[in-house]
Amino acid sequence: MDLAPSSTSLELQERLDAFIADRIVPAEAAWSEARAANPGEQPGLVDDLADEAKAAGLWNLCVRHPVNGPGLSFVDYAPLAERLGPHPLAQEATNCDPPSNINGDALILYGSGEQKERWLLPQLDGRIKSAFAMTEPDVASSDAANIATTATQRPDGSWVLDGRKWYISGVLHPRCAYLMTVAMTDPNGPPHGRHSQFIVPIDAPGLTIVRDLPKFGYRDHDGHVELVLDGVTVPESHLLGQRGGGFAIGQARLGPARVQHCMRIIGIAEAALRLMIERAPTRTTFGAPVSTRANVMDWIAEARIDLDAARLLTLRTAWLMDTAGDKAAAPEMSKIKVHVMRTATTVLDRAIQVFGAAGVSDDTPLARWYASLRALRIADGPDEVHLMAIARRELRRAEGDARPELRQAEHDARPEPGTIEAAG
Repeated sequence: MDLAPSSTSLELQERLDAFIADRIVPAEAAWSEARAANPGEQPGLVDDLADEAKAAGLWNLCVRHPVNGPGLSFVDYAPLAERLGPHPLAQEATNCDPPSNINGDALILYGSGEQKERWLLPQLDGRIKSAFAMTEPDVASSDAANIATTATQRPDGSWVLDGRKWYISGVLHPRCAYLMTVAMTDPNGPPHGRHSQFIVPIDAPGLTIVRDLPKFGYRDHDGHVELVLDGVTVPESHLLGQRGGGFAIGQARLGPARVQHCMRIIGIAEAALRLMIERAPTRTTFGAPVSTRANVMDWIAEARIDLDAARLLTLRTAWLMDTAGDKAAAPEMSKIKVHVMRTATTVLDRAIQVFGAAGVSDDTPLARWYASLRALRIADGPDEVHLMAIARRELRRAEGDARPELRQAEHDARPEPGTIEAAG
């Protein structure tokens, strides 16, 4: 198992570090202010940065299909994603921002020629963005079989969608052009064959944005909205893949999304640890720097141990995706989804504690990061769903060890539990 990045990845890491330090960090405040002042407009500085990223070979780094992007392996992309994690502007400037980048992966795999021409190519060029509409307020969306939004086919082949979605990320981006939408097409079919996925234009009649939803009081520029689909009609050509294939497409989409989330989140947790290490020696309590307190020293040490373990687990998952395929890596995806999220939220919680009142203010990014990461322990599948999947595999393995005739069955693919949508 070789987890070392290639020379290409190492060179890209150097270029990306310089781009973030020299161009992204100085522009972040202006970008945020511009988006807040004019939510419906894309700040010109983003396009300028995108042009620079393209010129520097930093465009579409996340696209692993060599025909549509640089074709980096996941092991090579992991350290790049880690660097992008604390900087949403860098993600957008390199066209690696979720959920658009993951929707692009799904279109590459399942899109028709017409769909790729209309939606994928402009997205890969950065001219449009997209969202993924799955989660619903009235059902437990962690079980994808519960999704209740319906799609009914008319005699002319068109589809009519009705339902309510919420916490749909990216809809408020000024260039969001479509929603990749999960809807029930076969209510009497098998649990994982009832749903299909559709491309729904953002301006389709009957699609209404009800409200932008906060996460622990924070609102992202691109939004996490609640929306209604009331008689939204799309042509037959907007069905993505096969009728009844929505669950399979969702799993193929969400697996890489989880791994990319973990890569970026490790970067956020590393940034929080650096802030904690910088802060601890500067605060004095009861005659001694906080950095000399045994509990704070333990927090720093445990953070380093847990983050290194999280990174290795994530790289191992990336290596399996590269060498054996996404399906073979699915068990590891569940493990890192639990471990990375728990590790990162713990590191952030302790960093906030070291900062004291400043940690819960907007003077540091810690509070916003914590709100985002704590929400991600629900999104992309709550901890409990992934723990259930891990435990089932362990129980099957034990049963297979006890009954040799079951060992082969352990290697057969089984559908994973569904997951709720997040930022891609």
